[in-house]
Amino acid sequence: MANMLQSLESPLLEDTVDGSVDHQGYPSKRSISGGWRSAIFIIGVEVAERFAYCGIGSNLINYLTGPLGQSTAMAAANVNTWAGTATLLPLLGAFVADSYLGRYRTIVLASLLYILGLSLLTLSAMLPSLIAFQSQNVDYFTLYSPPQLQIVLFFFSLYLVAVGQGGHKPCTQAFGADQFDGQNLEECKAKSSFFNWWLFGVSTGTSVTYVIVSYIEENFNWGLGFGIPCIVMVAALLVFLLGTRTYRFTIKRNGKSPFVRIGKVFVEAARNWRTTPSLKAIQERTQENLPHHGSHNFKFLNKALLVPACLKGDGKACSITDVEEAKAVLSLFPIWATSLVYGIVTAQSSTFFTKQGITMDRSIGSGFRIPAASLLSFIPITIILFIPIYDCIFVRIARALTGKPSGITMLQRSGIGFLLCVVSMVTAAIVEMKRLKTAKEYGLVDMPNVTVPMRVWWLIPQYILLGIADVFAMVGLQEFFYDQIPNELRSVGLSLYLSIYGVGSFLSGFLISIIEETTGGDGKTSWFNNNLNRAHIDNFYWLLAGLSAVELAAFLYFAKSYVYNLLETMCDEDFINKSTNKAFQFLDYMADVSNTQNFLMEV
Repeated sequence: MANMLQSLESPLLEDTVDGSVDHQGYPSKRSISGGWRSAIFIIGVEVAERFAYCGIGSNLINYLTGPLGQSTAMAAANVNTWAGTATLLPLLGAFVADSYLGRYRTIVLASLLYILGLSLLTLSAMLPSLIAFQSQNVDYFTLYSPPQLQIVLFFFSLYLVAVGQGGHKPCTQAFGADQFDGQNLEECKAKSSFFNWWLFGVSTGTSVTYVIVSYIEENFNWGLGFGIPCIVMVAALLVFLLGTRTYRFTIKRNGKSPFVRIGKVFVEAARNWRTTPSLKAIQERTQENLPHHGSHNFKFLNKALLVPACLKGDGKACSITDVEEAKAVLSLFPIWATSLVYGIVTAQSSTFFTKQGITMDRSIGSGFRIPAASLLSFIPITIILFIPIYDCIFVRIARALTGKPSGITMLQRSGIGFLLCVVSMVTAAIVEMKRLKTAKEYGLVDMPNVTVPMRVWWLIPQYILLGIADVFAMVGLQEFFYDQIPNELRSVGLSLYLSIYGVGSFLSGFLISIIEETTGGDGKTSWFNNNLNRAHIDNFYWLLAGLSAVELAAFLYFAKSYVYNLLETMCDEDFINKSTNKAFQFLDYMADVSNTQNFLMEV
């Protein structure tokens, strides 16, 4: 039986890749397309995009409070609004890509918008110098506030960059993963590694930005600081276009928008909510033939098969495949909801972690103090150091024990990351308790501007733990939301993953506001008092640790009952080697679809 399968699969799977075409529209050939030869181009353009985005976002508040002359409160509000918008725009970008333009065209268009936004941003930063030069007024900067034209041009450019990021971010990773055939064992292993090295590349770009671009912006020239990311994005787009001949492009089924097909399932299921004729028989018939074991979940969607148009066989009704796709999308939401606390935790690294560091001893040698914000670099540095260990050592050991190409499942990987988030918050709380104790011992409780005699290196463990947590949770969630969604909606799947961080940031702000109002009323000392020596950020960390533990328990509950789709099962070596009869059941299903349609017509 195994020999027969090999003889049947060789001409189909070794020469061409099912469901994808090359840049000319011909079936993709495995030997000359896809794989790492294509993915390396796509990783390159994403590294450049992260370099550009972080080069702007990491130092944005300093530009707003400096050259633009805004107050700290107004600048912080503008930064939060822009960051939140940029994080949620990928949902719109994914919709456009999966419904109309496709991922490749969306990446190109988004890159052009990105470059235009960065160019205008550079111009806005240079505008005061140009005006001052033309007017020969050397006192321009002290006598006048920033011109209105500069402010308008700056914010227009800033949000144009956010729009470009919204189209770029969800499509590049999905398009990169598309270059690996999940039904081929070797490429399935490579795809799992792709998500690891993707994070490695992104972290490298982020680290370089924190070190180089931020320094140039603060010590040399803001125009140069904005211009360098623009040049990098132009080069990245050219590199991406050079790889066009090697890319694999996913074939869109039936030429219909996946949103329309799946949306129709929910509409028709709701319309037939009270319809009962022969539903049991239909469920039994469909479940006997469907290859996806999750068919037994969300049975109420099966009522979409009872649409009168479907009974007439006019080809416009919900098909069994459409219903299964709708179930696959719906099954993602419990995992998404139980990952939001992870988004809240990651939001603290650039806020309260930094606030802690400002009060501590940051001196190195004689007279040099490291910026508190530079400690953020320990997260990407940890990722860069740990990814090779994970991919080359941990995965191989786990693969030998479990027989799975990826070593452990995607949800198991995410769960380990969530556990590390709990440990990170507990560590942060303990360190903050020690900092408060030290401030009290030295009589500094009412002296917030005096450095607490405690080395800033005490904070490094909580940064490192978050970095390792990202290696597990971030990559696990990326792969999960890509792999467990219909092919034509994978950009949407990754944008749904990205929204975890956006919604988590908004929830973090909401939680802080509630706590501030609750603990700071009636003359009480708020947890977030401006005098950090009287505040109780440690209580906030303990709260986040508790919420993370609850999240982990809920996540494990839903993860345990989650049924992976057929592609994940087919990537399992044990499945391929010991369960070949399942492949024949799948072939039987494909052959029996027409009989199922006839059965539905007879009801």
